[in-house]
Amino acid sequence: MNTALKNAVKATDEKAQYDECAKRLLGQKIILAHILAKTVEEFRGMQPEDVVSYIEGEPYIRNVPVDPGMTNTNNAEQEITGLNTENQEVNEGLIRFDIIFYVRRKNRVSQIIINVEAQKEEPDQYDILNRAIFYVCRLVSSQKERDFSGSNYNDIKQVYSIWICMNMRDNVMNHIAMMDRKIVGAHNWKGNLDLMNIIMIGLAKRRPEHTEQYELHRLLGTLLSNELSVKEKLNVMEQEYDISAEKNVEEEMAVMCNLGQGIEDRAMEMGEAKIIFCMYKKGMPVEKIAEVTDKNVDRIQSIIKAFNAE
Repeated sequence: MNTALKNAVKATDEKAQYDECAKRLLGQKIILAHILAKTVEEFRGMQPEDVVSYIEGEPYIRNVPVDPGMTNTNNAEQEITGLNTENQEVNEGLIRFDIIFYVRRKNRVSQIIINVEAQKEEPDQYDILNRAIFYVCRLVSSQKERDFSGSNYNDIKQVYSIWICMNMRDNVMNHIAMMDRKIVGAHNWKGNLDLMNIIMIGLAKRRPEHTEQYELHRLLGTLLSNELSVKEKLNVMEQEYDISAEKNVEEEMAVMCNLGQGIEDRAMEMGEAKIIFCMYKKGMPVEKIAEVTDKNVDRIQSIIKAFNAE
């Protein structure tokens, strides 16, 4: 395997590890509680510390393979149980949920199903809202024979699919739900228009100041930053949000910070290598390229050799 390809494979592996760290950090109950307090109407205005007790069991963060048609299986203890992060149906393909869990309503009886998705950036190969709609529909349809049976459609649980997109131009948040647009007459059809909810959260590259409007954006931006040190993150969490991170959370942040810096450094190296190869293809002598880029001739030759081998 040539050097350039090795670097690409390694960078991909590091990105996958970075993504896993990000999911595990977002999956901490106190962080989820902060998200719920700002996005789910049931908990709006509550203190995140109080919301934690409504989160059932431990959120599923890992992918769990399931058989077609058996999206979720109940277990007697009913801990965020019943929900697998991998969801497959015949002719529907395979989808994976980043984080998924049950949360009790304030009445402590009925439940809401919450899904949290983390995206490094808004994708350009498809419209992200279309994907969010697909996910929220699957969260509803997969409840049949688990949360309700037969024709008991009034037992369908409310669902929220919350998407966190990093590296956006601005800090934004949208709540997207069904609406009843009366075209002829004014009949009110029975049913819950708030069954399906999509929350889109955009995090700008630059963290906002800590204000009520941007409270959640600053917390998430701090947690997911690959520019801040672990110490800086902990200071913000403790001093501004009164969150004391456990040892395992500190370790996850340290790994993510290191991986993030590694990905950025490697991307810069690969970009520089492409420029060097372009200079060579344009006819610039190796010695001149070495002088311009402040690298030794052997290094320039190895980069050229790697690109020629592709």
